[in-house]
Amino acid sequence: MRIGVYICHCGLNIAATLDVEELRRFAETLPNVVVARDIQFTCSDAGQNTIKSDIAELKLDAVVVAACSPRLHEPTFRRTITEAGLNQYMLEMANIREQCSWVHMDSPALATQKAKDLIAMAVAKASLLRPLETESVPVSRDVLVIGGGVAGISAALDLANAGLRVYLVERRPTIGGYMALLTDVFPTNDCSICVLAPKMAEVYANPMIKLMTYSEILAIEGTVGHFRVTGVTKPRYVDPTLCKGCINECSSACPVEVPNEYDFGLGKRKAIYMAIPQSVPLVACIDTNACIGCGLCAEACPADAVKYDQQAEEFKLDVGAIVVATGWQPFDASRKEEYGFGRYRDVVTTLQIERMLNAAGPTRGDIVRPSTGEIVRSVAFIQCVGSRDQTVGNPYCSRICCMASLKNAQLIKERYPDADVSIHYIDIRAGGEGYEEFYLRAQRLGINFIRGRVSSVEEGEDGLYVHYEDTLLGKTLMKRYDLVVLSTGLEANSDADVVGNLLGLSRRPDRFFEIAHPKMRPVEAHIDGVFIAGCASGPKEIQVSIAQGSAAASKAMQLLFKGEIELDPTVAFVDRDKCIGCRLCVDTCPSRAISVKDTAFVDEARCKGCGTCAAACPVDAIEMRLFSDEQILAQIRAATTVKGEYPFILGFLCNWCSYAGADLAGTSRIQYPTNIRIIRVMCAGRVDPSFVLEALRRGADGVLIAGCRIGECHYVSGNLHALQRVEVLRGLLKEIGIDPRRLKVAWCAASEGDILARRIEEFVEELKDLGPVGTELAAALPSGKV
Repeated sequence: MRIGVYICHCGLNIAATLDVEELRRFAETLPNVVVARDIQFTCSDAGQNTIKSDIAELKLDAVVVAACSPRLHEPTFRRTITEAGLNQYMLEMANIREQCSWVHMDSPALATQKAKDLIAMAVAKASLLRPLETESVPVSRDVLVIGGGVAGISAALDLANAGLRVYLVERRPTIGGYMALLTDVFPTNDCSICVLAPKMAEVYANPMIKLMTYSEILAIEGTVGHFRVTGVTKPRYVDPTLCKGCINECSSACPVEVPNEYDFGLGKRKAIYMAIPQSVPLVACIDTNACIGCGLCAEACPADAVKYDQQAEEFKLDVGAIVVATGWQPFDASRKEEYGFGRYRDVVTTLQIERMLNAAGPTRGDIVRPSTGEIVRSVAFIQCVGSRDQTVGNPYCSRICCMASLKNAQLIKERYPDADVSIHYIDIRAGGEGYEEFYLRAQRLGINFIRGRVSSVEEGEDGLYVHYEDTLLGKTLMKRYDLVVLSTGLEANSDADVVGNLLGLSRRPDRFFEIAHPKMRPVEAHIDGVFIAGCASGPKEIQVSIAQGSAAASKAMQLLFKGEIELDPTVAFVDRDKCIGCRLCVDTCPSRAISVKDTAFVDEARCKGCGTCAAACPVDAIEMRLFSDEQILAQIRAATTVKGEYPFILGFLCNWCSYAGADLAGTSRIQYPTNIRIIRVMCAGRVDPSFVLEALRRGADGVLIAGCRIGECHYVSGNLHALQRVEVLRGLLKEIGIDPRRLKVAWCAASEGDILARRIEEFVEELKDLGPVGTELAAALPSGKV
């Protein structure tokens, strides 16, 4: 191995603190180094040309650049060596600026010694680098969209209009979701179905979309580019090619009536039914749980479309990407027993009042008391039922409830100007465009706003009595109403559990699907090739759901348009001769990239390269191609060859948060002790127990493992696995006589360089109190010597 080392002055950013000439002379003495140069600005064209010339003239096999953070210029220098004919992965960087010269400005001698160690560690790793090749694989350009609500419709249309074939799978007999059941939509008060129905029809007519309603997903295998999907289309017992949608002919003959789930129990439907008048596809469906098999519908059907012998049909798809738009479910209001839903007929929910207000609903647009059928004269809306409520496990805000109640209260007031309409609220959340104006309009219409929680609803002989507090008056009061509307919140759709489990999607504490990053990757799942849109990832307004559907479609297009994807070569692989099939790797892999059939197998298209599996493997059968055990152990040994400081700390910092935090400490010029030597790993979960033991065995006084804050791991659960291992390791250290306090963990965000610096300062002081490593062993012996 022939290695070139290039030490950057970075103007005075490095050279003002570190003795660059001494570093260069030191680098020349390291094994395998054939050239060491110091360059004013290594990233400049002149600096890069110097590296390129050396690669050509000196036949270099690998390059070490001692300069700024690899998070800043690693791509630059990879490109440089690639242009000179080296494999891009034959590069290692020593971070002597952000993590040395900038954070030890008051200790130039110790900082220079630390920089020597960092360069030696980089050279040690570079000596073990191997060329890695990026592989491209063809992908399917078809996309599966799961869920036919407004987000799924938006995604399907955008994908189809871009030329990709789409399979839109909806478990209900029609697409449209909850939006198809609403009356008007806020804040413009547009007719909901008027704006949605054309989109539903467009889906049905688009030749690039295969609409599969009344269908469910049973299995999903494979990975990005090639998901193999198995599903089933349930029998409607009506031939969709013959049914004309004239539902009255067959349903009027049907003698069976059951509560209509599309009216949320307020109306009735027949055993043969159409979900909504605007159903897409416009095909009837027989409810086999209600049907008594009388055959009257078949006799009445003029098209002979009723087919009692229809069977479920299995389908199989091969798609390159999946959009999960499985939506939400309403909070079950009966869980708030104090409001009487389910006991008092005149207590209804938001969705029920939506159906009452709808001209196609059970009351044809009249707002009536379900108990009497009389037009209401007074209505109370109770906000935050099932939202912002720790007692039911839903501390989050459902975002849409305030605006939905404002809209429905306005519609009632417009239809019945003399009606007494009140909204009992904790606080009104009207943060969207036009929302505040919508709120003011409701006030001008004469709607009463009462601030305070409602304690209970009771039914009296003449109506419902609401017991509430008025925090503005400072009183507890009671008021009679004809109708009480519970503004129920949104919950994660439990029907999506199957899809979530099949794809390995994570859920947040609020039970909605977790996205890769709430700000930077708002529609991407942790699984490559899977995108999440709409309320599947949390409560959202309609316009946001539509935007997310389009965003998910855009991401899928970026992924599939080339017809091939490049696989990252820096992933895990399995030595099958060593593997014992224990499945520990399967349990720890957050990407579900590993399967075991006798021995483990890593799906490289799915692997994210976190290395948690490699650290968990009890027989070292799993290895990483870029952050291998061999390379990291070489760094540890290089760092501890000369123990130039006391206490001496080895730190393993995750690339995404803690290493970035250490860089931020540098750019912020936050000073901390020079005692630590940092090894970058992709995830705290990559830290193998053997790394810690080797560091202590070779004289490190302490080991720091730092990663993302708990709950914010870039790989979902890598830091949790690291924490579990630390607890076990501490027990082991105690058993062998090493003080477990020599192993410390720290969790910080990339923006918390000050916290990381503080943790290092604290650790240095703690280790000073403990004494050099081995002190505790010597103290345990009668002679006082180890």
